[in-house]
Amino acid sequence: MQPILTLHGIDKHFGGIHALRDVSFTINRGEICALMGENGAGKSTLGKVITGVIQSDSGTMEFEGRPHDPRSSLDAQRGGISIIFQELDLFPNQTIAQNLVIGNLRLMPNQNGFLSERRLERITQPWLEKVGLDIASSASLNQLSIAQVQLVSIARALSMQSRLIVMDEPTSAITNEAVDKLFALIETLKAEGVTIIFISHKMEEIFRIADSIVVMRDGAYIGTRRRTETNPGEIVSMMVGRAIPERDRQKTWARDEVVLAFDSVSTRKLKNVSFELHAGEVLGVAGLVGAGRTEIGAALFGIDPLREGRVFLRGEAIAEFSPRKSIERGIGLVPEDRKLEGLLIQQSVRDNVALAVAERNQRFGFLKHRRLDSIVREVFESTRIKAASPEVCINTLSGGNQQKALVGRWLLVGSDILFLDDPTRGVDIGAKEDIYQIINDLAREGRSVIFVSSELPELLRCADRILVLCRGELMGTLEAEKTDQEEIIRLAMGLKR
Repeated sequence: MQPILTLHGIDKHFGGIHALRDVSFTINRGEICALMGENGAGKSTLGKVITGVIQSDSGTMEFEGRPHDPRSSLDAQRGGISIIFQELDLFPNQTIAQNLVIGNLRLMPNQNGFLSERRLERITQPWLEKVGLDIASSASLNQLSIAQVQLVSIARALSMQSRLIVMDEPTSAITNEAVDKLFALIETLKAEGVTIIFISHKMEEIFRIADSIVVMRDGAYIGTRRRTETNPGEIVSMMVGRAIPERDRQKTWARDEVVLAFDSVSTRKLKNVSFELHAGEVLGVAGLVGAGRTEIGAALFGIDPLREGRVFLRGEAIAEFSPRKSIERGIGLVPEDRKLEGLLIQQSVRDNVALAVAERNQRFGFLKHRRLDSIVREVFESTRIKAASPEVCINTLSGGNQQKALVGRWLLVGSDILFLDDPTRGVDIGAKEDIYQIINDLAREGRSVIFVSSELPELLRCADRILVLCRGELMGTLEAEKTDQEEIIRLAMGLKR
């Protein structure tokens, strides 16, 4: 095997956080190399160093036998390396076509030239078709779902025709069908000699697509295994430094008391949806992208207005909907897109966690910082957030730790009903276990959770019942212990039982 990328002693600090610790390993040409580790292990940071987004403090790299020291992503692109970011870095107010060509040396080599809309469509539409995105390239990015935006990001990286592509959680928000198409593309790229660094937390994907698996922990390189010579148990042990035992379905804590009810609710997306949520119940929500899963939370939290139907909270119809009123009623929401909809990305971890309780912890307009510090510390311990301190900026944390901070926000509020919209998207195995435990603890305390997920195994494990949506309609409500993935998928596709 011929090496294409070699790392020697790569080190990187962010303030008091030692993100990369003397990382050294080699990736072979034309292989699919999975990069695995818990959130905060340094995977995304290493990908950014390789692609010139950030520079290491020390260490050297070689690409195709030559020194590799990119000072920007454009610099890396010139050398034949591109990246698909976990936190999508596109321009929401521009069109899909514009997003594909901006800073893309392959599609727009003449930086001083102008491209007509017809020309833009001609050079970009084939790349959208390649990733299975059936949308006109003239559409504005802010009209797309997060799954569709992710496909645009993948199309952009492919259009650069790089010899090495870093894919950071490329499947975190796309459908199983889109994953199959992406994997077929990856296999084609591999056959053409392109090398892929594939960062993912989904073990089934890794053991389906990877040739080799590189494991990192706490910023350090732990080891490399050939996929055919290892197993998920060994990889998990390398990632976390301990064995994580397989766990059965969580015990149900559901009671008879109905705390929330949708009665024939219709919004811009939902169509005549009715269901009940019981005290202590974990109610799963399944469906394909665009099925209306997120819109249940938007209706409940006062983001999407009701066109028809009513919502009952503890037996009384809700007359006024708004996020502020929802918080006052004990309803919390963790959105699907934590970066755009959930976090104050330039503020500290403490400010983000304490956001919903800041008003009750102030006197004459001044925050009680000592009190806030105390309660935020409790959230750090209960959710196992990995950060140097609550004062660090939240954008320095990994995606999984940002997600824990969002969940922790509602733990501080003491919400009785919590809507979690795909809370484990882009989250590693250890952090997933932490979130599952938080959900179980909430149910045990008598609180109720609506748990949206793209991963059916975790719904079958954590939920008591599962709502299945298709194109805004409720296709059925299943008992988690008595159903399986096949039945859920059939309903999600609009097929009758």
